[in-house]
Amino acid sequence: MTTDLRSDTFTKPSPAMLEAMFKAKVGDDVFGEDPTVNQLESMAAEMFKMEAAIFCPSGTMTNQIAIKCHTQPGDEVICDELSHVYQYEGGGIAFNAGCSVKLLHGNRGRITAEQVEEAINNKTDLHKAYTRLVSLENTANRGGGSCYDFKDILAIKNSCDQHQLQLHLDGARIWNALIAKKEKPIEYGTVFNSISICLSKGLGTPVGSLLLGTTDFIKKARRVRKIFGGGMRQAGYLAAAGIYALENNINRLEEDHIHSKLIADALSKKDFVGNIIPVETNIIIFEVKGPYSPVSFCAKLKEHQILCLPISASQVRMVIHLDITHEMVNLLLSVLESL
Repeated sequence: MTTDLRSDTFTKPSPAMLEAMFKAKVGDDVFGEDPTVNQLESMAAEMFKMEAAIFCPSGTMTNQIAIKCHTQPGDEVICDELSHVYQYEGGGIAFNAGCSVKLLHGNRGRITAEQVEEAINNKTDLHKAYTRLVSLENTANRGGGSCYDFKDILAIKNSCDQHQLQLHLDGARIWNALIAKKEKPIEYGTVFNSISICLSKGLGTPVGSLLLGTTDFIKKARRVRKIFGGGMRQAGYLAAAGIYALENNINRLEEDHIHSKLIADALSKKDFVGNIIPVETNIIIFEVKGPYSPVSFCAKLKEHQILCLPISASQVRMVIHLDITHEMVNLLLSVLESL
């Protein structure tokens, strides 16, 4: 059996999730008539105590819709230089929203209120783009699954309020952050103007993310989703997987975090492993050196049917998820010990 650590997007629906999908009641979601989609959207909005939600095919789409809704062409978005919205969404901020980006050099993908304050352009300077939006990512993918301290988010929110800026959360792995920090969704719902949450990573659904916000914001988002080609019809079969995931797969994320720390500890004892980004959740990013390059190290593990991902000239990434069993982790630990 293959141990696939390339990403938490490689999960397969469980038999129970598939059963929920098969039994779903469906309608035409573009007409607002899919009862299962409506149930999922209401359920997610209620969890975060936000007014409304919209179901979309991907987290990239929910992020891009949010940015489009919050901004006007020519505005500027502030985010960390490692942010998914900048690094991995195909230049969508420029293409979809017509905005420029102010990149900040944060700490493992996390920025501070002080950095935000310094990055805001003078509104009266006609030479500068109009600073409109701050986007945070929690957990931060390229930061090794790092989590914000909530007090730092509150400080950033205070800066945004003082300067009339909108605050968006790319919460693709927000569930991991909530479990790691022992926080509640409602805390985030009271701070952010919009939140993107993913169902197809740690929670294991085959497809889907949700964008949360006010009723008026989501009404606008629904129009933008249509323009982006994201309107789905009998999407309730997918939404049913999301409902199952929200009801059953959140608390078990702690197991993924435990496995990640075990693997990081084993890696730290190997002389061919350099810096390991501190492991807080389900992502392990580490340097390889000496006899291995990232490519050759991944090739060596592949000989044992273990897949991981070279992400730079010096780094490898492993991501733990619900399809990674105790037996798979023990196999990996055994292989690492033999190297």
